[in-house]
Amino acid sequence: MFDLGVRVAFAPEATLLAVGAIAGGICLGTISGLTPGLHANNFALLLAAVAPSIPAPPRLVGAAMLAAGVTHTFLDFVPALALGVPDPAMAASALPSHRLVLAGRGREALRLSALGSGLAVVFALPLAVPVTLAMLRIYPTLAANLPVVLTVIAAAVIATEPTTHARRAALLSFTVSALLGVLTLDVPAAGVLPVGSMLAPLFAGLFGAPVLLDAMRGSGIPPQDDPTVRTTQRSVGGLAFLGTVSGAIVGYLPGVSSAVAATLALVSTPTNQGTRGFVVTTSGVNTSNTLFALCALIAFGNPRTGVLVALDRSGSPLAWPLLLAAVLIAAAIGFVLVLVVGDWYLRTVQGLNHARLSIAVLGVLVGLSGLFAGPIGVAVFVVSTAIGLIPARLGARRVSLMGVLLGPLILGV
Repeated sequence: MFDLGVRVAFAPEATLLAVGAIAGGICLGTISGLTPGLHANNFALLLAAVAPSIPAPPRLVGAAMLAAGVTHTFLDFVPALALGVPDPAMAASALPSHRLVLAGRGREALRLSALGSGLAVVFALPLAVPVTLAMLRIYPTLAANLPVVLTVIAAAVIATEPTTHARRAALLSFTVSALLGVLTLDVPAAGVLPVGSMLAPLFAGLFGAPVLLDAMRGSGIPPQDDPTVRTTQRSVGGLAFLGTVSGAIVGYLPGVSSAVAATLALVSTPTNQGTRGFVVTTSGVNTSNTLFALCALIAFGNPRTGVLVALDRSGSPLAWPLLLAAVLIAAAIGFVLVLVVGDWYLRTVQGLNHARLSIAVLGVLVGLSGLFAGPIGVAVFVVSTAIGLIPARLGARRVSLMGVLLGPLILGV
């Protein structure tokens, strides 16, 4: 017998409290993920603002926040699919997922998204330590050359358009959205809520409102076929791994969001994988980014995402066994919720008047813009909506609008 110095203890009361905290976080993440236009970062910072008043140990509050963040990364695909209002991290795949819905394959898209996020957790666990050790070595070089890396990504986004006209349209969309980001991202957000952010009106306007405006002229969601996934297991695994690696790289870089990682993954996705490949890859990015950002917080001591900023502000200790349990439980339940709630969401939206629904969701987006950024947020939402119409009108992909984040990062402003 060998004594490894490890003791396993089971405390029923403490375990029940921990499970209860994680369950509460999952409920909150479900609400935020299914709310059109509500960014996970905004929701997490709201939690951080109220955390001191929660009568619970800080470590349990931290576990609840992380569980909420992980659950959100699974469920934010649902409104992006059914309503066209993505979380920023899902913006890159919003239009491809809509094509699946229009083809009657929305239920398959939900399962592809769940697989992308679920496999990202599976891949991230064995990769966490070696990737973190590698990033500790290459981080200084990568950070010093970040503008060059992002410029290459931006050039690839534009160059991969199929025609010269589309490339010109993409360049115009990228340039105008980059200018919008430079002018607005650092504007103080004086909203009603205690945490402000320009991300809510920017992404709601660029990626959500234009789709809703176009949908008002459509006939709504057509009947959806069976949920059978028509992509091979090997392809799904490979695409999820690509998303995991993309999310991992960006998870260690301060100021670079999972939306940028989704753009990187989208450019890297083999074109023969088509729409389904985009859905799997970007879903994997979204979840992977949250997990590797936690590794970065432990390794570097600086939070990289809004969820982890909230966790850090709450004073929660980095009790990694509890946080790992929160991740695994939230991922397992999030996977199931995407399938169950997602199918219900699609059926419900399908039965509603699409024009009235689009108007109602637009009203929600205006309200959220005002809550998070005040009157200036509403103005930014209107301007962003006008700019968001450019790609579709000129025949370019909406992903070129990611210039709103890439542009300021490239310019260092």
